Amino acid sequence: MSGAKRLLIVDDDTALRQSLAEQLAPDFETQQADSAAAALAAAQGARFDAILLDVGLPDMDGREVCRQLRERGVTVPIVMLTAAAAEADTITGLDAGANDYVTKPFRLGELLARLRAQLRNHEASTEAVFAIGPFSFQPAAKLLVENGSRKKIRLTEKEVAILRFLYRAGDKPVSRETLLGEVWGYNAGVNTHTLETHVYRLRQKIERDPSRAEILTTAPGGYRLNP
Repeated sequence: MSGAKRLLIVDDDTALRQSLAEQLAPDFETQQADSAAAALAAAQGARFDAILLDVGLPDMDGREVCRQLRERGVTVPIVMLTAAAAEADTITGLDAGANDYVTKPFRLGELLARLRAQLRNHEASTEAVFAIGPFSFQPAAKLLVENGSRKKIRLTEKEVAILRFLYRAGDKPVSRETLLGEVWGYNAGVNTHTLETHVYRLRQKIERDPSRAEILTTAPGGYRLNP
């Protein structure tokens, strides 16, 4: 997996949240929430690749938060953090839609391994779907499906990689050089013209008027996906 993943850390223990945020960098770009209400608001307003969710939140049981996130269409991996190791608690959480459970106190290496495993599974899953403009983006199937007409747009592997990386960046512009490195690696035979050609072809597929891009837009020095 390349590029920093966006991770929402939900826990009312400020010291633990901050410690995790520091230790998980630079693999993860983190946002923190100290309550269920803050977590639900954050997940509504931003894109995340995964969520760490404490069971014991002050305003709502974390498993109920998990259930509500799933009902709202959040499909990314959710790893529950719990002080209880009871099997019944774990089953309740998994039934609510959690992908995994980590019992406190935990080692950072174990947590990181669990997160990475869930991210790999999610990205490889045919169920992974992301909203891009009027489309549902299905990376594993290399498809964009228009929400109204259900028209299917086939994507190349490079087009999938470009959309995936721009999606992860949220509303932040991504430079051409960064995209080149992430999608093609450090291939001496590839330059920004190659990237621009792929972006041009993508716009022909997804924009109502490719000459006036509304979804995959040009930003200073690079590109950005608009919601």
